[in-house]
Amino acid sequence: MSASVPSPKRFALVLGGGGLKGFAHIGVLRALEERGLVPTTYAGTSIGALIGAAAVGGMTVDEMARRAMALQRRDLFRLNHFGMLKDRIRAASFYMEEPLRALCRAVAPAGTFDALGTRLLVNTVDVERGVQIVWGRPGLTNVDVADAVYASCALPGYFPPGRVDGRTCIDGGTIDNLPVNIAALGMDAIIAVDVGNADLTHASEVANEGFSAIFMRAASIMMHALQQSPLQGWPGPPMMLVRPRVGHVGWFSFAHTEELIREGYRAAREALQHFDALLEAPGGVFPRRLVRVQVDGSRCTGCGACVALAPQLMALDSRGRAYTLTQSVEWSPADGDFVRQCPTGALHVKPAA
Repeated sequence: MSASVPSPKRFALVLGGGGLKGFAHIGVLRALEERGLVPTTYAGTSIGALIGAAAVGGMTVDEMARRAMALQRRDLFRLNHFGMLKDRIRAASFYMEEPLRALCRAVAPAGTFDALGTRLLVNTVDVERGVQIVWGRPGLTNVDVADAVYASCALPGYFPPGRVDGRTCIDGGTIDNLPVNIAALGMDAIIAVDVGNADLTHASEVANEGFSAIFMRAASIMMHALQQSPLQGWPGPPMMLVRPRVGHVGWFSFAHTEELIREGYRAAREALQHFDALLEAPGGVFPRRLVRVQVDGSRCTGCGACVALAPQLMALDSRGRAYTLTQSVEWSPADGDFVRQCPTGALHVKPAA
C-alpha cells in the first residue's frame, strides 16, 4: 500500500465521459483511496457522473468493480423496436430508456442533491435552451440525483433525453465532457480524469463500420476539440490531469472491463507520484515532463498547421518548412495536441535528453 500524501483542504475529482471506457474511473478511485485522498467535490459527465454519484452515495470501490464486471449488453442496450416502428425518424432514440434509468437508480444515492453529505456535480445540457446545466450547484440542488445522472448519460440518439426539474436534458459531453471549469470554483486543486477523447487513435476502418461507429467517432473528435480549450493555458487552481490509455477500447465494449479498471489504477498511481509538486504549485496542469519536438523535413509540406496551432513553439523557415523555436519544452498531458494535427505526420515528440 502506498504512503498517504497530505491533501489540500479542498479538491475536486472530475470524472469525464467516455461510455464504458469510464470503468477506468473505478481504478482511479482505488488509487486515491490507497493514498488517503478524499475529494471535497465529485464532478462528472455521463459515466463519470454515474461513478461519482456511486462514490458520494457510499458505494465501495470493490462493489463498483463487481457491478462493472457483471454488467452485460442486455442490461443496458435494448433496442427501441416499437418506437422506431411507430415513429420512424421521429423516434427519440435507438435504445429504450428504462434499462439505463434502472442502472442510475440502482447506483446513485436516493433523494436530492441537497440531502447529500458530499458535494456532487452532475453535468448535463438543456437541449431546448442549448445551455449547460450542472446539477448540484447552488439553486440546482432540489432535484432527484438519479434523474440528473440519467440525463447526463443520455447520449443523443442512443437514449431519450431526461426530464430534470422541468428541463429536457441530455449528455453533458455535448458541451463539456470534462467539466473542470465549474468544478474548480472554490477549490484548492483539481484531479481530472479524461477517458473519452485524449488519445484519438487512427480509425482506418470507421467508414465501413456503420452509422453508430461514424457517429461516435465524430462525437469523440468534437468532444476532444471542445475539451482542449479549457485545458490549454489553464487559469484555475493546480490540476492533476490523468489520462488512462484507453483509446483502443470502444465506447460500448463490454469485453475490457477488468483491463480498464486496471489501467485507470495504473495511470492514477503514476500521476500521483507528482502530487507533491501539484500541492506546491500556484497553478498549471500536472504532471509535467521535458520533451523535444522534431520535424521530419522529408514529410513537411509547409502547410503551416503547426504554426497556426502552436505559434509559441513552431515557425516556418525561409523555405516555408516548419522548425521549432526552442530545443526542449516542458509539457503537461494537456499540451502538444498540434503534433497530432499535422496532416503529413511530420512532427514527432521525444523525451528531452
